[in-house]
Amino acid sequence: MRFALTLSLYIARQFIAAALAMLAALSMLVMLFDFIELLRRAALRTDVGFGLVVGIALLRLPYYMLQILPFAVLLGGIIAFWRLTRSSELIVARAAGVSAWQFLSVPVAGAVGLGVLASGALSPLSSVMFARASALDNIYLRQTGGPLALSGGQLWLRQADRGLDPQGVAIIHARRVALEGALVGVADVSVFRLNATDHLLSRVEAGHATLGDGAWTMDGARTITPDHLPVDVGTFRLPTDLTARRVEESFQSPDTLSLWTLPGFIRLLESAGFSSVRHRLHYQSLLALPLLCGTMALVAAGFSMRQTRRGGVARMVGSGVAAGFALFTISKVAEEFGQSGVLPAVLAAWAPAAAGLMFAVSLLIHLEDG
Repeated sequence: MRFALTLSLYIARQFIAAALAMLAALSMLVMLFDFIELLRRAALRTDVGFGLVVGIALLRLPYYMLQILPFAVLLGGIIAFWRLTRSSELIVARAAGVSAWQFLSVPVAGAVGLGVLASGALSPLSSVMFARASALDNIYLRQTGGPLALSGGQLWLRQADRGLDPQGVAIIHARRVALEGALVGVADVSVFRLNATDHLLSRVEAGHATLGDGAWTMDGARTITPDHLPVDVGTFRLPTDLTARRVEESFQSPDTLSLWTLPGFIRLLESAGFSSVRHRLHYQSLLALPLLCGTMALVAAGFSMRQTRRGGVARMVGSGVAAGFALFTISKVAEEFGQSGVLPAVLAAWAPAAAGLMFAVSLLIHLEDG
């Protein structure tokens, strides 16, 4: 037992070192291509310097590392296990009676640990830096006016409204939205105040409104109730728990939010009437990342622990890489189904990793016991 533990720790060191080296190499390669693309776009802008392009590329690096980690585990595992097999270390260990399940337990646990660190520690860093990179990209390279412009400048949201009904809701629509520092300014705004059974109680219209200090403040507002003439009320305040930052974040990519902030933000989006499908799917994907990394480690072991006396190394490595990319393709297809609402977010995020795990375990059972 002590021999098996010592061997497992030795293999785990080789495996983690190869995975981290592959993660660094792949991340730098992807960042290089991204840097070249940023340079191409910056060439059309005279006010964008070389330092800004480098800064945006570096800010995106943790995001790329988070996306590439499963492939780094796969390729690093293939290299590590192939080297150990070529040097006959794994062959001697198995001849001594040590099962593959014994000496693979610690490397697989190390892969799962890398996934946990990525989801729990790298995700917050990645979200902050990626949000900053996206903001700089929008300001200096895209000039799209920010994430609010992606929706055509219009805003729809739903929030609680306790003024007319204890269980009432308010649906707010604005044709033009602009961020003004810590405030959100909206124009041509309409507020539909409904009761708990979604019957219209009143409608509030205003030419301009701002979100700040825990309330929507509407200037020149008038109220319209069923079977009554419109009534001018001047300034109208509608309490809210939304902030300018939260409204802006609702239009941004879920990649700008970390694992720890996503649950509360999802609840806020749903209470405000925003769609939270993308955010729930991203949250479940982060939770499933450790399982995906452990699956990739098992896939790497299954394709690289066979003896290669008669050649076929290229075919073996190619088969492992092809299996990894097939798993990646399946996960992306499941993600598209999840974003469209066809599949629940939990199933779309966890099913590819679970399917890959069953495939890897079947492959190892065939290799070890078949």
